[in-house]
Amino acid sequence: MSKKFTITAALPYANGPLHLGHVAGVYLPADIFNRFAKMMGDDVLFVCGSDEHGAAITLRAKKEGISPQEIVDKYHEVIKNAFENFQIEFDIFHRTSAPIHHETASEWFSKLEANGKFTKQVSEQYFDEEHQQFLADRYITGECPKCHNPSAYGDQCEKCGSSLSPTELIHPKSTLSGATPILKETTHWYLPMDQHEDWLKDWIKDGKLDGVQQHDPKNWRNQVVGQCMSWIDGGLQPRAMTRDLDWGVKVPIEGGEGKVLYVWLDAPIGYVSATKQWCLDNNKNWEDYWTGDRELVHFIGKDNIVFHCVIFPILLKEYGGLVLPNNVPASEFLNLEGDKFSTSRNWAVWLHEYIQDHPEKVDELKYTLTAIAPESKDSEFTWKEFQARVNNELADILGNFVNRALVLTNKYYEGAIPERGELTAEDQALLDTIKSTKEKVENLMYRFKIREAQAEVMNLARAGNKYLADNEPWKLVKEDPKRVETIMNLAVEVTANLSVLLFPFLPKSANKIAGFLNIDNQEWAKVGQENLVSAGNKINKPEILFQKIDEDFVEAELAKLEASKEVELNYDPVKDEISFDDFVKMDIRIGEIVAAEKVKKANKLLQLQVDLGFETRTIVSGIAEHYKPEDIIGKKVTVLLNLAPRKIRGVESNGMILMSENPDGELSFVSPEKDMVNGAGVR
Repeated sequence: MSKKFTITAALPYANGPLHLGHVAGVYLPADIFNRFAKMMGDDVLFVCGSDEHGAAITLRAKKEGISPQEIVDKYHEVIKNAFENFQIEFDIFHRTSAPIHHETASEWFSKLEANGKFTKQVSEQYFDEEHQQFLADRYITGECPKCHNPSAYGDQCEKCGSSLSPTELIHPKSTLSGATPILKETTHWYLPMDQHEDWLKDWIKDGKLDGVQQHDPKNWRNQVVGQCMSWIDGGLQPRAMTRDLDWGVKVPIEGGEGKVLYVWLDAPIGYVSATKQWCLDNNKNWEDYWTGDRELVHFIGKDNIVFHCVIFPILLKEYGGLVLPNNVPASEFLNLEGDKFSTSRNWAVWLHEYIQDHPEKVDELKYTLTAIAPESKDSEFTWKEFQARVNNELADILGNFVNRALVLTNKYYEGAIPERGELTAEDQALLDTIKSTKEKVENLMYRFKIREAQAEVMNLARAGNKYLADNEPWKLVKEDPKRVETIMNLAVEVTANLSVLLFPFLPKSANKIAGFLNIDNQEWAKVGQENLVSAGNKINKPEILFQKIDEDFVEAELAKLEASKEVELNYDPVKDEISFDDFVKMDIRIGEIVAAEKVKKANKLLQLQVDLGFETRTIVSGIAEHYKPEDIIGKKVTVLLNLAPRKIRGVESNGMILMSENPDGELSFVSPEKDMVNGAGVR
């Protein structure tokens, strides 16, 4: 019996290109499952699109000195083209800047607000005094309270995956000015998630909603259930569904002026608005894909688990009448050559660049990424393993078997498939292997064990290789030509079945094999049936399926990776222009540190005594993680003198030590090149 699936892949942020970590964890497994389900005859809609709102977009725009719209237009095309060239085939690749999305998200918010599903609260939110702006989550960085990563964002720590709120950060700072923000009152609409804990527990752990079985929890990945339950058991808190920003879906009700919808309310609704657009284009009803017996499947990375398994399900349930996710096959992280993928350090293999450099090696990359897919734990991509997978598996196993089977058929029978004679036990075992492979792949795919499913298809190629090696038709052809006819018939039969089984994973190569055989390879139901190819049918001369990867290729890719490292650093944006008169108001002078000690109960603060020639001042500076007190005595520093005094941890600080900071957070004193007298002015 066929199934009905609405498949979503996480909306990529339109603030940069895709790297292999994104592809391996989300988009490739989603595309493989989509192809498989459609071949099975299932009713499938596969949707995705660019996520074009949120603070990450505006930060990138500020960094590049252009508008947010220019950013999303640029990267939407980069991402869309990369997907197309990598043969990721969405039914629709939409964008959240589209009018239909703004209409859908606005209607959703208005309906939930009218039905009393939100609470309106006044709260304190971080505010940048220099820029006179409230700071959304991604405009704030600080130390994660759970893993102590010094560069966590206000909504999430990308190191440990914890979901955060800005006020939880230790030593927060504004990404706009670099200064410590203040707390200021603002009004927002909140989703009272604490009211949903009980049903969420039943639904996630047991698969039940209102006592009715909704999904099989045994098919959910352990890390998904574990992360959700940890979040719920820790106590859900109300979460603001609006932000003080000017880029995004405007809050559509009175009092929402100057505010937009929170990106994790806005973005998942993008799946629905994409569905609506596809239905308009194809004369369908969008509700058919979000109600009834549809199975909603979200392919995501582990950093998005709680948003798709807690926040979005609450929104779906509160909207009313819509299905909840049947499965959320979230992947762990893919690392690169012993390190994490890092956009800020440019430590990445970018998908669009790989395709541009190696358009003939798309399936080779697909195969490798699926073979090492981080389905249940972090994994690692290396160019040496890429070489080994291509050479030892694609070329030596799959390619070698197909080439042997078709070359010998052309050589012995002028390309006409020979008759199948009486079968031996070994022959029958090979045919049984085709059937069992089909059954295993189906079972694994419907449980989202895509890496294992691909391995089973490769095992069939191994079985075919072993069959030819054991029977040696090149030796037997003179002694027993009738027996060789059966051997070659079965070898071609295995090849034909491989062309079907491979299609979800390696569509380009599968189609090439089908072209060699002059067959249609889209009918999954025919796998394992007798005579997928018929005796007497003519085949074409094959070409080499996979060229081997040499050492020069690997060395070139490693050199390219190393050369690109840290080319694009995460610099703070240039601050707003000031007048010369503003600058000359600052009294900046050279001083000398004559005493230093740690501030009690403050890991980052040092209390300094700075000799300015005409007086000695007490200055508190956040440099304790970079310098020991005893190492900086006698150090010449640059001091801003006419900054208003400020009490920090009970110590009055009268000035500021000027520091330079690398994009990775490393601090260094701004010191004079020559030995200047204490109190010398800086112009």
